[in-house]
Amino acid sequence: MTQPVPPERTTSPGSVVLRCENVVKVYGDVPVLHGVDVTVREHEVVALIGASGSGKSTLLRCAGLLETVDDGQIWLDGEDITDPRVDPDQVRRRFGVVFQAYNLFPHMSVVDNITLAPRIVHGIAPAAARDEAMALLERIGLTDKADSYPDKLSGGQQQRAAIARAIAVRPRALLLDEVTSALDPELVGEVLSLVRELATQGLTILMATHEMGFAKQVADTVCFLDQGVILESGPPSQVLGAPVEARTRQFLTRIVDAGRL
Repeated sequence: MTQPVPPERTTSPGSVVLRCENVVKVYGDVPVLHGVDVTVREHEVVALIGASGSGKSTLLRCAGLLETVDDGQIWLDGEDITDPRVDPDQVRRRFGVVFQAYNLFPHMSVVDNITLAPRIVHGIAPAAARDEAMALLERIGLTDKADSYPDKLSGGQQQRAAIARAIAVRPRALLLDEVTSALDPELVGEVLSLVRELATQGLTILMATHEMGFAKQVADTVCFLDQGVILESGPPSQVLGAPVEARTRQFLTRIVDAGRL
């Protein structure tokens, strides 16, 4: 990183940006989400935690309209984006999404990956898009990799570039799906530092994570999912420090035993 990371959040949550109400998702005959409710306010970081298969990634994909919901509603800035009359492509332009795998286009340089959506989707002039991309790369310490191809970058560098690509479109909300899970342990810290910096700068973030210590430091709200249901939700100090539900306590005990909290 080119700049020191601020020690704590500098903004506070405001109006509701993203709201999921009674969201249900079924794959075939297998229910994955059972009436999930989540609210993300402006400048807020909401962390989804839970075991693999609990529904975290599915909820993120539904929130960003990468999956259709089978019941319930999702609202973005007060608009029901699950209304069938809504153009999902237009809605997706308002999100920045980063997956477990970096998903950078391998045949394009890093800077071209970052400028693609601003140029093609948002109509920004190529020169202006490149200037903004270079500013982002300087911000994340990858200026010297601008013209490199993804296969010449480490996993941590690729994930940081993927996050830069997501925020280049100035998204209304950033959706992060286990962005460190595919990284070697020594590369996790550099990605988490970038997300921490974005959080302190006031981005609105909904993220799934297995890094409990990071969630405790960065999130405003932690939601524990278990078998497609949010069993517990609240401030990190409560959910991670003094959970009410027995299942939450059981999950966190296993995390502690694994050295992740």
